Formats: sequence, structure tokens, C-alpha cells
Amino acid sequence: MAELPPVRPEKPAEPLAAGTRPALSVVDIVSYLCALFAVGTLAVWGFTAWDAPWNILVGVGAPVIAILLWALFISPRAVLTVHPFIRALVELLIYAAATIVWWSAGQALIGLAFGVVAVAAGLVAGRRRLA
Repeated sequence: MAELPPVRPEKPAEPLAAGTRPALSVVDIVSYLCALFAVGTLAVWGFTAWDAPWNILVGVGAPVIAILLWALFISPRAVLTVHPFIRALVELLIYAAATIVWWSAGQALIGLAFGVVAVAAGLVAGRRRLA
């Protein structure tokens, strides 16, 4: 019987200290900026696309709904723990709403650029979460 090489088990990674989390990466920052841009886009759309008094209601309501969805499903400390598919679907819904707003405002290039960056950031962040 051939001699087997010695196997040394690797020491498990040490857990993080209480109250700390891993350092932010570029993907985390881009994902956060995309969410921030989407919320800002929905606010501007609500205030500019509607007549008074609806502009106040939609201008405040649309970003509040997006922020609530983000806090419930997408944030790093999400209130509800859901399947990654549902999390990605909610994230895509927010990004698609912002993209549609830019397209309906006649700024298709901004909408397309935002959509590509947001979906790419979401794909990379989602892959990292599943790994």
C-alpha cells in the first residue's frame, strides 16, 4: 500500500467579536449607492410627475415604500429572513421601478445605465451571499 501524505486539518476561522461584522467591500458600497439612487429617483419622480396635492403624497410615499421594502427584506440586518430568491426579487422590483421612472421621464440612457449597474451589483452581491 502506497504511503499517504500527511493531512493537517485547517484551523477553523475565528468568529468575529460580538457587535462587529466583516469590513465593507466595494460591492456592498455600490449596492448601497444603487439603493440610495433608486430611493432618490422615486422621490424626485413623485414630486415632479404629479399635480398637487398628489405630488406630496407620491413624493413622500414612493420612497417610504421603497425604504420599507429595503429594511424588511434587503438590508444587512433585514427584519424578515426570506429565501434568497425573494430577496433578489424585491431588490429587482425597487431597481426596476427606478429604471422605469427614468425611461418615462425621457432619460432612457440614465435608466439603462442605472439598470445595468444595479443588476450587476445585485448579481455579484447575491452570488457572494450564497457562497
